[in-house]
Amino acid sequence: MANHTLLSASSLEGDQVKNRQGEDLGKIKEIMIDTETHNVAYYVLSFGGVMGMGDDLFAIPPEAMRVDTADECFILNIDKEQLKKAEGFDKDHWPDMADPKFRSNVYQQYGISEGASRRH
Repeated sequence: MANHTLLSASSLEGDQVKNRQGEDLGKIKEIMIDTETHNVAYYVLSFGGVMGMGDDLFAIPPEAMRVDTADECFILNIDKEQLKKAEGFDKDHWPDMADPKFRSNVYQQYGISEGASRRH
């Protein structure tokens, strides 16, 4: 019997994201899949704004978050002030997430070693 759970990507979209302190950091807007590895490349976090208007989007490496199945949310290891200072993008101007330079910058921003990639 398997000791892990599989979740559909669509069931995770809209899920709340908190930090370890329990602060609300936003919601999962999209889940980006790498078509070569078939793994999650990034979670796109929607943060700020009111009712989805004026929010900023952030690409979050999967290694920076974990799923809390008990509370049905994601936990991101960053405080709210750090997230406010992070480089994001808006809904009308998405970056090229397949660009290796973009990946390197995102991983560095969240203190994740690119070699630390795990299966998703």
